Amino acid sequence: MPAYTTDVRRLEDFAAVDLYAMLKMRVDVFVVEQDCAYPELDGNDLDCLHLRLLEGTDLLACARLWRPSPDVLPRIGRVAVSPGHRGKRVGEALMREAIVECENIYPGEAIEISAQAHLQKFYGSFGFVRTSQEYVEDGIPHVDMVRQPPLR
Repeated sequence: MPAYTTDVRRLEDFAAVDLYAMLKMRVDVFVVEQDCAYPELDGNDLDCLHLRLLEGTDLLACARLWRPSPDVLPRIGRVAVSPGHRGKRVGEALMREAIVECENIYPGEAIEISAQAHLQKFYGSFGFVRTSQEYVEDGIPHVDMVRQPPLR
């Protein structure tokens, strides 16, 4: 696991070059690598907090944290690890940081994710439990999963 720093910020607080790097990585992973033509830039980024793991200025991984509306659970989404840093447990570090950040922003609330179906075991290791039947989103099987808040 590389040493990393955590950065959480709103979209408008990014320097152009840092925003470009994050969005490029997401497109490279979700659109190009997964061969999935869909609107990666979906209009929701403005309402999200963006979590990045950095090694110096090198982007290791990113995710977005948000609550689409007051009657919807907080969400972790767009979870991506740079291809050059896979197999180093960066995804685990990213999820740990994302959960901590969500718990700080939304204390006492459950957290929801829309997980690619083949990653259920990975997300399950963080306490997420499947809450839906499998469905296809943008050509990829997904399931909804929820992590209940820690008992206080």
